[in-house]
Amino acid sequence: MPVDPLHSAARPSRSAPSPLSRGQEGDAVEVRRSTRRRRTVSAYREGDRTIVLIPARMSDAEERRWVGVMLDKLAAQESRRMLGDAELADRAHRLSEQYLDGRARPASVRWVTNQNTRWGSCTPAEGSIRLSHRLQGMPEYVVDYVLLHELAHLLVPGHGPEFWRLLEAYPRTERARGYLEGVVAADRLPHLPAARGE
Repeated sequence: MPVDPLHSAARPSRSAPSPLSRGQEGDAVEVRRSTRRRRTVSAYREGDRTIVLIPARMSDAEERRWVGVMLDKLAAQESRRMLGDAELADRAHRLSEQYLDGRARPASVRWVTNQNTRWGSCTPAEGSIRLSHRLQGMPEYVVDYVLLHELAHLLVPGHGPEFWRLLEAYPRTERARGYLEGVVAADRLPHLPAARGE
């Protein structure tokens, strides 16, 4: 099903909006069904909620799937506003406070362009965290997961049970890991040659 580009305004709906529900991240989501909308789905932010516009004939299962897709698209679009190193460091400190009781205190947090086989790295002796530039443009919850992963390495060097217990506090760990695994899998797919004339 084609997806409209995300926009900040929508055509009025011919049917009443559904009651507010919560997305997978706890976002307030309002689904508006329209008899005029035939095949496209679109979404936009309105204050503290997300409005998702769908065709009236869509099943409940399709609605749930498209709400998830559109929340991911909006999150990716919003995270494209590039964070600089200072904002990345501020974010790391907030994540440490929220999920690690402020125990992880990095000396530096920055983007790097020389990490093509990992998403992030940490040098505990220096307190430095580096994130791959390839994360830029991914949803915020994915960047937060990688940051938190590296922050946890300031406290626990390996990937043993104690390390994973620290990450259990972050509610989007499994979703972020799935997203990153999907990106890696997509990179491994064979690329089809372009059709003649493209």
